[in-house]
Amino acid sequence: MSFPSTIAGLNQLPADQKRETYAQIIPPDLLTQYQIDQELIDPQGRDLFLLHCPPGSSSTELALYHQADAKDPILFGHITDTIHGQLHILLYGMNDVLTPRYNVDRLPDGTKTSFGTNQRNLDAEQKALEAGLAPGQIYRGPHLFKESLQQFEEFASCMGQDLFFVEPLFYHVAIIFEKYHFHYQTGKKFMARINEGFSESGDLLPLLDNSTPFRTPKAANKIRLRSWAVHDNILGKPFTNVTMYKYIDKDIAPCQDHTLDW
Repeated sequence: MSFPSTIAGLNQLPADQKRETYAQIIPPDLLTQYQIDQELIDPQGRDLFLLHCPPGSSSTELALYHQADAKDPILFGHITDTIHGQLHILLYGMNDVLTPRYNVDRLPDGTKTSFGTNQRNLDAEQKALEAGLAPGQIYRGPHLFKESLQQFEEFASCMGQDLFFVEPLFYHVAIIFEKYHFHYQTGKKFMARINEGFSESGDLLPLLDNSTPFRTPKAANKIRLRSWAVHDNILGKPFTNVTMYKYIDKDIAPCQDHTLDW
């Protein structure tokens, strides 16, 4: 089965074809885990797969819910075309909504924080940190990254694409992408600077002084805790302008290049 080669092309399809096509992004194991029907509807016939992909648009926002009345999706994403007609994932994530929720995505008054990248709910972030979550996570994940990556590569391959781009919002996400053979389009020097700062005699080590809950000495050698420190502005600037890409079918198996603990 082949698809149009761009998101703009997909969005020109009839609604039922668009739905069927974008559903190819969903890893089958996620449906099994939450006992979701292949038609992506609940027993009452209510839609669980929501799409915003109007004709004429070159981007798509999607969300899959395990129940029609669920507060949060179990999968969400925002995908667009580059100026050269290649796929660019601006946002993608999965939530295990059966685990505790941490309100890092909103302030106590309900104001959205863009996963903590614009504003921060410090109390919620500290609870998430203590529960073992990484920055930006409102739930634990369902541990299906490899499966979701493989599914997206199959989707992209059917579009005739040979690579795609991603926008990691946090340090730990970029490290995970590195592990799965992504390369840097922009941000490689920035990532190297972070690594040097946390290395022996690095300039960031003195700042791991417990001055906040997110700056513990243990962060020097742990990816997740480093990410919290970076999120806590230990660099004096936010984690931005990092774009990565991956060639399709090159390798899905994770490499073992990183010696840091999670």
